[in-house]
Amino acid sequence: MQYFFIGLGNPGDEYTQTRHNLGRIMIEHFRVAHNFPEWKSDKKSNALISKGKIGSNVVTLLCPETFMNKSGLSAKTFVTSVKGAERLLVIYDDLDLPFGSGKISFNRSSGGHKGIESIIKALKTEKFSRLRMGISPTTAGGKMKKPSGEEAVEKVILGKFTPDQLGVLKKMSKQTNEALELFVTHGREPAMTFFN
Repeated sequence: MQYFFIGLGNPGDEYTQTRHNLGRIMIEHFRVAHNFPEWKSDKKSNALISKGKIGSNVVTLLCPETFMNKSGLSAKTFVTSVKGAERLLVIYDDLDLPFGSGKISFNRSSGGHKGIESIIKALKTEKFSRLRMGISPTTAGGKMKKPSGEEAVEKVILGKFTPDQLGVLKKMSKQTNEALELFVTHGREPAMTFFN
């Protein structure tokens, strides 16, 4: 079986450690943990790709080299049918979740996320899995403080992770990696049960 994991973000050094690139950050953790080959630039899909195996299944990792709102262009090069979309999982940042949390969902709307919107439009289906990773700030007591207003939202999204936060992500990547493995070896439901 062929599976696809897409890590959303923006290309370019200035975005590397920003919250909006959380999908790319997590997929890189996965690539390294599973000894997948170095990223290769694929001109046809305009994405960085790395292919490896989990058990007997082939897994292709993708980081679109387009801006977030054009992510679907890369996705549709590899995912060519609605059936194929069911073996796709997209990792991305989500302002509706507090930093340090995540959730796997399936067959949902974009929730206003431009990258997901682009993928839904390109694949002509919502029937794919998403791993949403929280980026909203929290109070000292752990309550979420979702930013409101375009300027505040942009400041959070395009702000860089602190070294402490990168440490939290590294810890979270262990759980994320296990969920992605389960997705391939046992299916979507067990991955959701484990991760959520």
